Amino acid sequence: MLTEPTEKSFKSYLFFWLGQLFSLLGSSIIGFVITWWIADSTGSAIYLSIAAFSSSLPMVILTPFMGVFIDRWNRKITIGLTDFLQALTTFWIIIIFLLKIENVWILIMLNTVRAIFQAIHYPTVNAIIPIMIPKKYLSRMNGINYLFTGMIRTIGPIVAATLLLFLIIEQILWIDIATFIIAIIPLLLIAIPTIQKDSVEINREPFLKELKFGVNILKTVPGLLTLLILISIINLLNNPFNTLMPLFVKNNHSGGALEFAIVSAMFQLGVVIGALISSAKKEWKSKEMIILQTIIIGIIGYLITTFAPYRNFLLIGMGGLIHGAMMPIANTMFLTIIQTKVPAETQGRVFSIVVSIAFSIMPIGMILSGPLAELFGIYILFISSLILQAIILILTWIFSDIRHIKNEKIKLENKVNNKTREI
Repeated sequence: MLTEPTEKSFKSYLFFWLGQLFSLLGSSIIGFVITWWIADSTGSAIYLSIAAFSSSLPMVILTPFMGVFIDRWNRKITIGLTDFLQALTTFWIIIIFLLKIENVWILIMLNTVRAIFQAIHYPTVNAIIPIMIPKKYLSRMNGINYLFTGMIRTIGPIVAATLLLFLIIEQILWIDIATFIIAIIPLLLIAIPTIQKDSVEINREPFLKELKFGVNILKTVPGLLTLLILISIINLLNNPFNTLMPLFVKNNHSGGALEFAIVSAMFQLGVVIGALISSAKKEWKSKEMIILQTIIIGIIGYLITTFAPYRNFLLIGMGGLIHGAMMPIANTMFLTIIQTKVPAETQGRVFSIVVSIAFSIMPIGMILSGPLAELFGIYILFISSLILQAIILILTWIFSDIRHIKNEKIKLENKVNNKTREI
């Protein structure tokens, strides 16, 4: 039987977590190098969008279904095996470069395979947190993990770009193999608690029924469904910036890997700063207004990036930093609204709907970004995205009920029961 987490299991997790940070650094470096190679060698927005789409698709498709299997499988073996298979796939990428088979489609395919293993690895690692960390440390550990993860994603592009000045891509890719070895050692040395299969209750409703239930619950909070749709559309319109930034730096500003690394690092630094801001204050009032304000500031950030003078990479990065800083604040406010307005017994299903929508929006935006950029140009696409965001924000404010979300806690149990009986 599964026992409560102890101080010993917490120390074991910290040892494991340290190894995973090295693995994350390796993945950050490899991800940057592969993205830059595709942008630099093809110069094509379509190839870049296909690569981004295919690498994000496994997370969208597999993650919602992995929970059941993760609870059935041995988590230690799952983590170790998926880590090994990711490293093995990187090894095959090294081989194709050594053999001079530098085909972009082969690289995209192998990078997608890496993403499949990552889509299994990521939720499995998160699933061991509550069984290894005592509850009194959970909140602090989540904050520390967010901070260190953001720091690694900030320095990863800088390290990758620096290495590109001295090494060829197949030499840099060996870093993923090295960080896998570092990460696997703690995993082999620690014990991860297991859950008996017969103690796991699996009761999944049909997806469409769950979707209808989650939407109905969202409707019970005035303006909350509108807020979800607004954030989803804004994220969709922000995708060209995230997907096409390598080509924007390269083609529109004649930049190289180092300049793209600076821009990427500043964006990630903004995410870290935003996370620190959102966690520094215990209580935020008018959360829906804060979300709208962060969207406006985020638009201003990308406006700075779009209209930055030629080769002013510091200003391009500063716009990304401003936008990146707004993301954790908006996400924190939105999640807090759900946590405080939606009854606890229904939050799991509501969160699953929110996550499904958020994940599905990303690949749609990625696959559309390339063809639109080829058709209109990156610069015009960026400007159009910003104009559409401003228009949608104004229309939402004028014509929706988003202003009527109250800050006080709302009792929704009767409404939820009525909706449940209707379903």
